Amino acid sequence: MKYLVLLAILVIAYMVWRSNRVKDGAGTPPKRRDADGAGPQEMIACPVCGLHLPRADAVAGTNGLAYCSQEHRLRAGA
Repeated sequence: MKYLVLLAILVIAYMVWRSNRVKDGAGTPPKRRDADGAGPQEMIACPVCGLHLPRADAVAGTNGLAYCSQEHRLRAGA
């Protein structure tokens, strides 16, 4: 009998804790934002090594292509 009372107390305590947690918003995951607040960025592939990187981080070549580094831009002769 004492185990049944203990189980009932634990269930009630869990329900109280759960209801307080939901009210505080702790049950919802935090909203994720990028550092600059922008959405997804366009990804490009380096023509030399095939590395995918955001267009904003790429090194522009003279032939209109974008490279992952200055070394690959020079290797391609752009």
